[in-house]
Amino acid sequence: MVDLPQNLIRLGVQAGSKADAISQVAALLIEAGNVAPNYLSGMLAREEQANTYLGSGIAIPHGTPETRNLIRKTGIAVLQVPGGVQWGEGGETVRLVVGIAAASDEHLDILRRLTRVLSNDELVEKLSTTTDPADLQEALTGERPAAAPSPAAPELPFTAQVTLPNPLGMHARPATGLANLVRSRGGRVRLTRDSGESADATRLMEVLSLGLTRGTALTVSAESRETLAAVTDAIRAGLGDDLSAAPAQTAPVRREPDWAPQHVGATVEGVAAADGLVVGVTRQHAPRPLDVRDEPSDPAQDAARLDTALAAAHAELKVLVDDVGTKFGADKAAIFLAHQELLSDEGTVQDTVSRILDGHGAAWAYQAATGERIAKLQKLDDPTLAARAADLGDVQRRVLRQLLGIREADVQASGPVILLATDLTPSDTARLGPDTLLGFVTAQGGPTSHTAIIARGLGLPAVVAAGPGVLEVPDGTPAILDGAAGRLYLNPSEADVHSARERQGALQQEREAARAARFEPGATRDGARVEVAANINRAADALAALEAGAEGVGLMRTEFLFLERDSVPSEDEQEQEYRAMALALEGRPLIIRTLDIGGDKEVPYLGLAREDNSFLGLRGIRLCFERPDLFLPQLRAVARVAKDHPNVHLMFPMISTLEDFRRARAIFDGVRRELDVPSVPLGVMIEVPSAALIAEALATEVDFFSVGTNDLTQYTLAMDRLHPQLARQTDAMHPAVLQLIALTVQAAERHGKWVGVCGGAAGDEVGALMLAGLGVRELSVSTPQIAGVKAALRGRTLAELQALAREALTQPTAESVRALVRPPEREGARA
Repeated sequence: MVDLPQNLIRLGVQAGSKADAISQVAALLIEAGNVAPNYLSGMLAREEQANTYLGSGIAIPHGTPETRNLIRKTGIAVLQVPGGVQWGEGGETVRLVVGIAAASDEHLDILRRLTRVLSNDELVEKLSTTTDPADLQEALTGERPAAAPSPAAPELPFTAQVTLPNPLGMHARPATGLANLVRSRGGRVRLTRDSGESADATRLMEVLSLGLTRGTALTVSAESRETLAAVTDAIRAGLGDDLSAAPAQTAPVRREPDWAPQHVGATVEGVAAADGLVVGVTRQHAPRPLDVRDEPSDPAQDAARLDTALAAAHAELKVLVDDVGTKFGADKAAIFLAHQELLSDEGTVQDTVSRILDGHGAAWAYQAATGERIAKLQKLDDPTLAARAADLGDVQRRVLRQLLGIREADVQASGPVILLATDLTPSDTARLGPDTLLGFVTAQGGPTSHTAIIARGLGLPAVVAAGPGVLEVPDGTPAILDGAAGRLYLNPSEADVHSARERQGALQQEREAARAARFEPGATRDGARVEVAANINRAADALAALEAGAEGVGLMRTEFLFLERDSVPSEDEQEQEYRAMALALEGRPLIIRTLDIGGDKEVPYLGLAREDNSFLGLRGIRLCFERPDLFLPQLRAVARVAKDHPNVHLMFPMISTLEDFRRARAIFDGVRRELDVPSVPLGVMIEVPSAALIAEALATEVDFFSVGTNDLTQYTLAMDRLHPQLARQTDAMHPAVLQLIALTVQAAERHGKWVGVCGGAAGDEVGALMLAGLGVRELSVSTPQIAGVKAALRGRTLAELQALAREALTQPTAESVRALVRPPEREGARA
């Protein structure tokens, strides 16, 4: 961080022209000894090459690359011109002139801060008129100067030795956890190998580039004993990794197949990444090439474009984290949290901005900065750590798409295919998913990549590192993919296809039995009803849910109407979506949840203020109360549909007090009366502990409860369910969470109301059994889980489940609760 002493700030000055202003700010740098006197000519020459106007009345004049040799010491100077000075032919008026003398990249953090100041009109006005130089110092350096400087502290005086225990080494997720831990405590921490290589613990790329494998000896250096102890303890504990997992093998052992065809045209061998056996046709997948040219424009504008692209990419990842977390669990979502950390890596951003200031275009500069780091990761000896290059490549492509203004092309095929590709990114795998893929084979990649992890979560067979030959297979080639054996069989004989399908049948016997009975009502073996519904995001998902055996929609997440666009959906657009879903369900229950934005779901175009702890701030119903412009059109759209479809129910999220529900009900009742709509069943989400504890009072006024186990668990245990270090501990089977659900059920039963669960625990077969035993009468799950949950319920009587639940409430941990139910291991492939 470059200092900004008060002698480099001039307030309340006048300037007759742009050249006069540049001369004055250059004089400050010359007087302070930062630059030689003729550096001014370089600043004026730069202005001839490109306009340094940044926006919002701020300009950043600086020298040309050829005059860097005139810089004696990196520094910045600030000239405040309250009356303004014309800057450029566009008639821009500048009131803050920030002169930059950049001998290295130390000034880049200030440039990044400036691009963020632009969006805050109130702060720009304050800085343009303030009479206190400390205001400018704080805005541009992040620190307000102390009354008197304190003596310099010794350089990271506290050190300790630690051996890395992580089976897969220091990969992106534990490195992200380490960076977050250090930031939360403040101060600096460095990691140093025996070879002398070191890294700032908050810079993810530096840490990954050390190539730290299991057993690596490290020296940890910190500014305080307390921070040192916290960091070394966290490293020894694995930073959220499972230390009992098998270590990554440098040369994976190929498993002999349990089944093999007899007559095939060719066999492509790779490395097994995800089990499963599928029969289908191939499809080559080559992502749209990104034509990145070095097309420099005004450096200030390019820096602002970079900042906008990074923010847009971050918002995309927020949506992806939520979607993946909802569908596949927090551990898969943590992959994309690590992508967010890669996206905001300070060293990468600073390197990019430095290249921009040297006269390169934003896209070219970002590609060059990230490309160097990708190449460095690829050279690491450890395959797990080298595989993180694919993660950074994923992030790189996401940002470049924003800078170039292009979208990823969808896979076009008549049905699910066996995808063949050079490599797939984690985003590709999550985006394409089981509706598009039977499985995939990549020429590159590794079995410990995040792409492979997501494939296993999706139940997609996958083979990686199959070599370039796989890219020469024509589209539409008949094939059999055996993920467990790491083999792709091309042009199999009819007999082999028949044999493969028989093998699939054996592997899927249990699954098929469940699917065959998917339309039977959800019930225990002795007939006690437990309705099994679907969680869906769009009307288009309703038919697939019904085909999978859903008995209704227990949760329609209306926020996806807002998340997947760049403007607020109108009342008519929302009505159209809700009406289509109500029609598709043909009288089956439809529970529509009002807008649940905030916390882990953000919508950039809504302009919501950033909150330090958004999970405890304006989210769910709280945001709706503050934004009637969002809430009232949604309520009107729901009411218009409910007038014609009595199967519509309405549910309010993030209810924490009785007053919350009464206020929401009163607003909806006003809308309903205005539109002459009959009563609509109203429910509340039980996702805040206070709601469970006042369930008795709520039960007298609501029509139903729906427990959101994901949020209820994180609020009860005070653990962010998406935190890289804590995600594995946020288990809804924790007895404390089960106790709150039991309280809710008991209160509901006393008042003749019913309780459903729409959180992740409902789709977990162990969770489904426990919840049914507690008295939950509706389980709303993701579509692929419906048949399995129904089958699990049919395997037990209600009395057995009630006994299990009673025992679970006496257990000390989530692990001991899960140990009460030992479902059989399920292996096999996706049909």
